Amino acid sequence: MQKMSKNGFSRCARMYIGRLRKEGRYSTAHVYKNALFSFSKFCGTLNVSFRQVTKESLRCYGQYLYECGLKPNTVSTYMRMLRSIYNQGVEAGSAPYVHRLFHDVYTGVDIRQKKALPVAELHKLLYEDPKTERLRRTQAIAALMFQFCGMSFADLAHLEKSAVERNVLQYNRVKTKTPMSVEILDSAKEMMNQLRSEKAAQPDYPDYLFNILRGDKTRKDERAYREYQSALRCFNNCLKDLARVLHLNSPVTSYTFRHSWATTAKYQGVPIEMISESLGHKSIKTTQTYLKGFELKERTEVNRRNLYYVKNCCVGK
Repeated sequence: MQKMSKNGFSRCARMYIGRLRKEGRYSTAHVYKNALFSFSKFCGTLNVSFRQVTKESLRCYGQYLYECGLKPNTVSTYMRMLRSIYNQGVEAGSAPYVHRLFHDVYTGVDIRQKKALPVAELHKLLYEDPKTERLRRTQAIAALMFQFCGMSFADLAHLEKSAVERNVLQYNRVKTKTPMSVEILDSAKEMMNQLRSEKAAQPDYPDYLFNILRGDKTRKDERAYREYQSALRCFNNCLKDLARVLHLNSPVTSYTFRHSWATTAKYQGVPIEMISESLGHKSIKTTQTYLKGFELKERTEVNRRNLYYVKNCCVGK
């Protein structure tokens, strides 16, 4: 095997991945690990040097990813991971600065990759009986994600019982740590009871609200991250089965309900600032700086309108 360069690109990447893992940022570390593995495979070596990271090699790597069938946003993610690693090498004095090194590769976000469902299909997915308990449970999780203002699966799975306070969910987003509050609609309460975890709380362990994760591992235990990844894969597989049983034409994943909530709100003329704040996004920071934050009552009304619109979209047809 080729000897690894003391200050090589791969070494820099592995050190950074190690730091992320020590910080408990296993999801981010996983993405960097995948990007490094992919680029190493393209370069034909496990020990890529900084000299191999050139404008031409990056351009060819981008083309290679597209030929492998990756979507533009995935290509962009990998390129941004490589750019981050290279920049760390530059800052450490291990790699030379190259002007506009990543200029000719795609590092943006392709907004044409739509994940929202047409409202008629969303209605079927949330309200048509799939006939089996396994798929009814999947449907209940999906419905709660939509009714909690497009909550992500990660945030739903990691909600703890302490998040419920006087009919309001108050929590910090898993991904960004953004503090969030969502009023619990009456239509969500029965589903919450169906999914509620009955396990007794253990000191220093998470006391999860829903029976999605076991709660038998500390929050920063890497096994807890692996358990979550397993739960996410299971949920996505069940969603595929649910979509097939209900004869949907559109693909459905855990992201579908977040995008669908935002798109439904947009169609009703809800300001993008309200949508962004309700989703806990930070993508329009500058805009939000100049705007007064929306009150919980206002966001609850938007949430109710969204649910009513989907629930009654097919009535009378």
